[in-house]
Amino acid sequence: MKRNNLKILAVIVLAASSLAFTLKPDRDAAAKEEIKELILTSYVNGAFNALDADAMRKGFHEDFAIYSPKGEAISKYPIKVWADGVAKRKANDYNPADVKNKWDHNFASIDVTGNAAQVKIELHNLGKHVYTDYLSLLKFESGWRIVAKVYHQH
Repeated sequence: MKRNNLKILAVIVLAASSLAFTLKPDRDAAAKEEIKELILTSYVNGAFNALDADAMRKGFHEDFAIYSPKGEAISKYPIKVWADGVAKRKANDYNPADVKNKWDHNFASIDVTGNAAQVKIELHNLGKHVYTDYLSLLKFESGWRIVAKVYHQH
């Protein structure tokens, strides 16, 4: 009888601890929402859908760069050059009604640890998966900022 009672107690403890783990609130939920909003405003809409260079400059840290391989070296594309190019494109040939200017996105993952975060976001254009981007963010006194990007073009 004692043996059965121990088994039942063990099952109850395991079930309770499993339930507690499942119901544990996401401590980083608020940070994830802030990060999503920043990326939607500064990146998805700033760099792609609305071509809003000012939103880019607010959401990206001034030392931000896109890092990509160039042979065995690393190529760096700074935010100033990118945002200036976005502003120029909007001034020259941007038509918001043109479907090629409509980018869809999917947040594949958002990982937050303290004041650091990593976001994997997939961008689609005209129904095709074009980019998988990895955005690194840091939280400063003024809030979250995007500090680096590496990507894969499909």
